[in-house]
Amino acid sequence: MRITVTGATGFLGRSLVQRLSADGHSICLLTRKPLTGLGHNVEIFMWDPPRVAPPAEALENADAVIHLAGAPVNQRWTAQAKIELRASRIDSTRALVQALSALDKRPPLLLSASAIGYYGERGDELLDESSTVGEGFLASLSDDWEKQGNLARSLGMRVNCLRTGIVLGKGGALESMLPPFRFGVGGKLGTGQQWMSWIHVDDWVGMVLHQLENPLGSGPANLTGPNPVRNLEFTATLGRVLRRPALLTVPAFALKLLLGEMSTVVLMSQRVVPTTKYEFRFPTLEAALRSLL
Repeated sequence: MRITVTGATGFLGRSLVQRLSADGHSICLLTRKPLTGLGHNVEIFMWDPPRVAPPAEALENADAVIHLAGAPVNQRWTAQAKIELRASRIDSTRALVQALSALDKRPPLLLSASAIGYYGERGDELLDESSTVGEGFLASLSDDWEKQGNLARSLGMRVNCLRTGIVLGKGGALESMLPPFRFGVGGKLGTGQQWMSWIHVDDWVGMVLHQLENPLGSGPANLTGPNPVRNLEFTATLGRVLRRPALLTVPAFALKLLLGEMSTVVLMSQRVVPTTKYEFRFPTLEAALRSLL
């Protein structure tokens, strides 16, 4: 397949491109920065969204477009940061869909990134792709993001919005969690009762490939593992795998002082499960962490 990918320099994008390249796909990368050493089956096209439109030659004759571009959420949410978060997701997706609309021959499939932040704070409620949008900044951001991607349906394309959970890999969220645990001062966040919907990076890539290879119809897809856990269980398991204590508590008020509004990301409870038929390599948290650590 010929596949166009945006956001290829990020944690998830790098893992996905490596797998696509290893599987022999022809890949077109839309990127702000020149990249080298990616193999003979990878083409590079410059794109600085949302200021300019993506080049048509990167989209023409593609079998699929995987749109992962977006500024990291893991930062203090100042007023300016919120503007940049929205622009990097919503405006870039709008520019991409507009470019697709101008093509004579469009790719049949758009896989557009989203996040389980779509569901907002939901306590113990079990959430799947049919669950309604929640409240708060992340929910609004994800909802507007998906709406832009879904406009490609009017172009005759299949669109799947990839609602990604906490991805565990060598980098990303896990990397920021490890230092306090390695020093023996790790522990639960707030009450520890909030649900964490996680997925191993290899399964995240596998679920994206599953979307590519199976005509599943348009609609959202939860890219999370089948067994979400409470934060208390997550931190206890991480401590056990690292052979370090995980007895301390980081109070919610301390997180709010340190992170501001962004603290909602780590304190929010989201018990999300996928309905897509996919066979997980790492269905349990301990197996996932042991494979990585």
